[in-house]
Amino acid sequence: MRWTRGLLTALAVCALLGGAAGCGTGGAHGREVTVSASPVGTLLDGTDEEGRLLREVGRQGAPEVAIEIQPDSSDNWDVRLTVRNFRFSPAGVRAVPVAGRGIAHLYVDGRTVARLRTADYHLAGHLLPRGTHHITARLYADDGTVWAVQGKPVESTADITASDSGSASGPESATP
Repeated sequence: MRWTRGLLTALAVCALLGGAAGCGTGGAHGREVTVSASPVGTLLDGTDEEGRLLREVGRQGAPEVAIEIQPDSSDNWDVRLTVRNFRFSPAGVRAVPVAGRGIAHLYVDGRTVARLRTADYHLAGHLLPRGTHHITARLYADDGTVWAVQGKPVESTADITASDSGSASGPESATP
């Protein structure tokens, strides 16, 4: 009856750790135990500019992002993301993809300037010298993969024009 007690103990531990996410199907007593996380989307062969894999999800219920940028009174910029079917993950979460959850990367002219865990960001004016700039927000899963729909990253880009003082010709916004 010793093996029964060990099996019951293993099952109790699995239940406390979250069921299938905490234990595999290999059983107890020294056999291989594998963690089985439920898959979210499909990993594609394609990557973004940073080399991160795309995680394809269906169009219905897919994460969405829109970006709005406005100058503030001190020659800086206020960035506001509007997301749908998406929640920002707090710091310290496990690197496991969960449907509609993760972080956003903010790019200025293709260069990463921030990793966001909230919808609001204050962009320093010195990052936008005089001229027209492309500001992009792209959504990532907690494992670092890029949320994608029909093979394209879930992102939104707004173009802004900064004058010498860092102010813009007007607020810009974009939807996906």
